[in-house]
Amino acid sequence: MADENRVKSYKTVYRGGMGEIVEKKSRFIAHVAHVESEEEALAFVEKIKKEYWDARHNCHAFTVGILHETARCSDDGEPAQTAGKPMLDVLMGQKLKNTVVVVTRYFGGTLLGTGGLVRAYSAAVQEGLRESLIIEKHLCRKVRMSMDYTMLGKMQYLAAKLNLMILDSLYTDGVEMQLLVPDEQFQSFIKEVTEASNGKVAPETEGSCYGADVEGRTEIFDA
Repeated sequence: MADENRVKSYKTVYRGGMGEIVEKKSRFIAHVAHVESEEEALAFVEKIKKEYWDARHNCHAFTVGILHETARCSDDGEPAQTAGKPMLDVLMGQKLKNTVVVVTRYFGGTLLGTGGLVRAYSAAVQEGLRESLIIEKHLCRKVRMSMDYTMLGKMQYLAAKLNLMILDSLYTDGVEMQLLVPDEQFQSFIKEVTEASNGKVAPETEGSCYGADVEGRTEIFDA
């Protein structure tokens, strides 16, 4: 996919979690996970169903694809539109991609009504998401620069000033430095490198990826 057609940034679950609420003695247990395909999502749903085989309902919702190419939900026996759709609405409302959630309900003996069910399933998903680690991935370019040693200090300073991650440095007769540059910074980065080096350093793009801050460190993901 060409860079101009790629989504510049999106949110997803990095580490899934479990959250629970109780409404009129009914337990609603939400399990959240990151998935990359519909098959992975359905496999996660089946895993939770097997684990909570004795529950009355195991409702689910998932969205797969950076453009929400696949979005599915199930009420699993609850009244239509009272479980799966509200769950999916929470995922969409938080702009999450590649995410699945299963909410297990243990009936407490009191009917909640359609409005009560919608609120309970929505709240359970929100609780599950609060217990998950959500990250935002940003489209980046891997950029390699070759330079002589007189330019090294300037380029290291420039990388620090722009808060860019240095992926690799190779020291031989000269220096080769590989950086991770967010797509939205790329043009200004080229301009600053050209000015700082008087045109002696010419950055070369080596492909695209996604970068994300994960608990204070930068991780790289395929684009």
